[in-house]
Amino acid sequence: MKKSIGVLGLGLLLGFIANGASAASIDCELRFNMSGWSAFYKTASGSGTISCNNGHSLKVNIRAKGGGLTFGKQRINDGRGKFSEVHNIKDLLGTYASGGAHAGAIKSSAASVVTKGDVSLALAGTGEGIDIGIDFGKFVISRR
Repeated sequence: MKKSIGVLGLGLLLGFIANGASAASIDCELRFNMSGWSAFYKTASGSGTISCNNGHSLKVNIRAKGGGLTFGKQRINDGRGKFSEVHNIKDLLGTYASGGAHAGAIKSSAASVVTKGDVSLALAGTGEGIDIGIDFGKFVISRR
C-alpha cells in the first residue's frame, strides 16, 4: 500500500513539473506578404510564416476584411509582425479585430495593431499602391 502511494505521489509531482514547463511564455514573430483593394469594402490576402524563440514555426495564410470610408489598392512586401507573449504557437491562429486610418501614394509604409483576446499583434510593412481612408474589420491568421 505504501509503495503504491509513493508511486502515485511521484506521478503527481512529475505531472506538476511537466505542466510548469509547458506554461512558459514564448515570443513569436510574423513575416508576410499580402495585397488587396478597397472601395468602401476592404479585402486583402497573403501568406507568411510565424517563427517563435522556442524553435517552432508555422506557415500561415492571412486575410483582412472590413469596411469603412476607404479607397485604394495596395501591396505589402516583407511585412513584419510581433506578437505579445503566448504559451503555444497555436494560440496565434484565429480572428483579430482591426481598425485604422491610412493614406499613401506609390511607395508607402504602414503600421497597425490587431487584437484577439489577450493576444496582440503589432504589424509594420512597406509597399506600393494608392490608398486613403478609415477602416475597421477583422484580420484572420489560419494554418496553410
